Amino acid sequence: MSTKATKRRHAGATTDGVSGKLVKRAKFIIEHAALPSLAKSGVILVTGAGDVGQLGLGSEVLEKSRFALLSLDHEIVDVCAGGMHTVCLTKEGKVLTFGCNDEGALGRITSDKEDSEFTPGEVELPGEVAQISAGDSHTAALLKDGRVFVWGTFRDSHGNMGLTPKGNEKLPYEIIPDHVIVKIASGADHIVFLTTHGEIYTCGCAEQGQLGRTTERGSGRNARSGAGIDQLGKLLYPAPISLKPSLKLHFEDIWAGTYATFAKVVGKNSVYVFGLNNYNQLGLKGTAPQFSPKLSQDFSKHKWKLICSAQHHTIAINEDGKTYAIGRKEYGRLGLGENCEDATILTEISALKDKNVINISCGSASSFAVTEEGELYGWGMGTVGQLGTGEDEDRFEPTLIKSKQLTDRQVFRVSSGGQHTVVLASSNNNNKGVLNSMETT
Repeated sequence: MSTKATKRRHAGATTDGVSGKLVKRAKFIIEHAALPSLAKSGVILVTGAGDVGQLGLGSEVLEKSRFALLSLDHEIVDVCAGGMHTVCLTKEGKVLTFGCNDEGALGRITSDKEDSEFTPGEVELPGEVAQISAGDSHTAALLKDGRVFVWGTFRDSHGNMGLTPKGNEKLPYEIIPDHVIVKIASGADHIVFLTTHGEIYTCGCAEQGQLGRTTERGSGRNARSGAGIDQLGKLLYPAPISLKPSLKLHFEDIWAGTYATFAKVVGKNSVYVFGLNNYNQLGLKGTAPQFSPKLSQDFSKHKWKLICSAQHHTIAINEDGKTYAIGRKEYGRLGLGENCEDATILTEISALKDKNVINISCGSASSFAVTEEGELYGWGMGTVGQLGTGEDEDRFEPTLIKSKQLTDRQVFRVSSGGQHTVVLASSNNNNKGVLNSMETT
């Protein structure tokens, strides 16, 4: 018998079954990502603070306590409310922005025309856009060909970080050119990218653990990286999250909270989380920040359709349209009643238990849900009219939002920013040219 050692076969290889030759195992591919549906177009309604133009209603409208109609000549299929700006996606795959442009979050030059940041303007991009996202001072656009362009800046506890080590980017910048991206998600100051191979890349501020690839000691821009590594570049250039290779994990969905990230494993309910957890908003025991991906047993109990996370609370809907809340109770943001306690585990919102919820969003300390019937519910802080109830009172349970502009319209998308809220609604009067500025009153 020969004692010659046989060559070990590479773990990623198999034989073709005919010639016996080694064939590399096909790499995992995501064919369809869970992007927001762009099949339905509607009109935009806005409420809340408009002091820097984030309502898009012009420089004279600084606040609204009820939803007002925004007059546009475009059919809009998606909206994102950033910290102090708003991003819209048109049916043709174009991006419109309005609001604060101090850090370049609008992706267009506004200094050449007075008050141009107060009204919607188009961002020049080299292709059709499939998805948009927005943070406190940045905006991102995923093109249909898998490229991602971003503009604006990230911030940390020391102030402006820049979008790249060179500083802010006032115009669209391709941020991750070596990968095909199928979904993006924005936190306040970080961006999450899901590649076609089920890998997750992150960049931005890491101070609360939201990048999932630094130690707590190495999370700041002034940390010592060693070996001559540029620490700021380490944070700002997209890089893969830290996972044990032995886990062999692939992901099929991502969500970003203000200071957190959620990632769903392919073919399973397993959800890995990282970031701020001081009110258990990640579904982890204890309240320490999580700097590397960790399986959340609580979030892994359900099959989620959408997870939205703000600074100190998280709202989620499962595939049955049931709505859950976890985190801090103040101002009523959980929707669990005025006398509730902080929710340390995911708790179903009983006021919505008979509703089939299709869309949700979180503002800083507010929450929203859209039902299958097109109803809009809001709860939490209402200080500057961001709930759209016509009052500035907080609501401790989901409250049906009624107004003249919502009459005979069915809401299907909601997004809440720092102190303003934007919805998309459909009606029989959504055709271009039928809207006029008088309806914004």
